[in-house]
Amino acid sequence: MTAAHLLAPLLAVMIWAVNTIVSKLAAGVIDPAAISLFRWVLAGALLGMVFGRSVWRARDLVLRLLPKLFVLSLLGMVLYQCLAYVAASTTTATNMGIVISLMPLLAVVLSVLILREVITVGAVLGGLLSIAGLAYLLSHGEPAALLTAGVRLGDGLMLLASLAYAGYAVLLKKWKLPLGNWQSLTVQTWCAVPVLFVYYLANGAPPITQAGLPLVLYAGIPASVLAPFLWMLGIARLGPMRTTALMNLLPVFTVAIAMAFLGETLHAYDVIGGVVTLLGVVVAQAIRTPLLRRDRER
Repeated sequence: MTAAHLLAPLLAVMIWAVNTIVSKLAAGVIDPAAISLFRWVLAGALLGMVFGRSVWRARDLVLRLLPKLFVLSLLGMVLYQCLAYVAASTTTATNMGIVISLMPLLAVVLSVLILREVITVGAVLGGLLSIAGLAYLLSHGEPAALLTAGVRLGDGLMLLASLAYAGYAVLLKKWKLPLGNWQSLTVQTWCAVPVLFVYYLANGAPPITQAGLPLVLYAGIPASVLAPFLWMLGIARLGPMRTTALMNLLPVFTVAIAMAFLGETLHAYDVIGGVVTLLGVVVAQAIRTPLLRRDRER
């Protein structure tokens, strides 16, 4: 493994971290329904120009897989992004980045439920650590306050968004679609656009503001097209396990950028809660020992 091999996936993680900042910047500048729709219209048009012929040649296979591709688009491109844009109006980019870091752990939990994978010691310990860290973070260092005040709306929506994307990852693994990555991404994008168009109309067809246009361009091109390309390149060179491990840097990049460009302050509870949450994710991925004895004997 060389530094050159790490560059592509690291750039992808950086682009996605900046996209979290873009989601925060979009709050109050452009309606969530507008950026949700037009970023995928732009991405869908670009992907169509490059991969449209490839999709057309595989149209018989695409039609058979269309229901599954539609479900994936709902989870990864509709629910995840729409919830994130709405969440950004009532939480910080720092919190968004840390909550997003829970995705691998949520995927482990869903894998146990959906794929019937073995429950591991790491999943249990990591889950407890991450819950404790998240509670400390979201309560500003006073976990008992969550019992009375509850979780802020934006943080709760971001947690739901992360759960939706974890579901996307698990179903992608479960179904193992016999379709190229770019073909799959292109069709999923096309499936998402009609749903987002209905969402857009239901919210009064808000316009794209001049201030919001650069945010749409960033979300539609680097975050939706360039980053997936770099990520797939990383998987091809490093393998899925090593590449996925780099996602643990997402909250680190997000917090650093939020401090530098949004002026967000890093508090002690952010550091403690974030580190414990991230530690839980790492533990869940690293310790693969089955929890139950019968699972160990398989």
